[in-house]
Amino acid sequence: MIRIVRAKLHGITVTGADLDYHGSITLDPEHCDLAGIRPLEFVDIWNKQSGARISTYVIFGEAGSKCCILNGAAARTCQRGDQVIICSSSYVEETALYDTAPMVLTFTPKNDVKDVLRYRVKETARRPFDFFIETLPHAENSDMEDESVADRAIA
Repeated sequence: MIRIVRAKLHGITVTGADLDYHGSITLDPEHCDLAGIRPLEFVDIWNKQSGARISTYVIFGEAGSKCCILNGAAARTCQRGDQVIICSSSYVEETALYDTAPMVLTFTPKNDVKDVLRYRVKETARRPFDFFIETLPHAENSDMEDESVADRAIA
């Protein structure tokens, strides 16, 4: 079994830190639904400004609020305005990599969804496990053509 990315919120901006709350990270359920992150799920959080890396569990805030609030001890690792990467993971058999398709959301500084991506692993002539990123259409992304999917290999 190997640990893989299951869902990711990449570059979301911290909107608050509440030291006196009893733990967790509060996220907009609309972001979580789109990415596939569930309440009470454990996630890793990586702060792009400080380099801090922590683990905590998700609770849902108000839908549409675009919130990203670190609570309890986690509040000491981030400040309002920091960009973080929030990643859920799962364990799979190596061959199951071909069947996984983690959703990755990227964000604007105001926590609007910028891009909706899907990670893929495929067998290619170059290697048995090759990595690709698909860009999916998203209503908030006006640069995308209807029903188009860009498929880009990562060397």
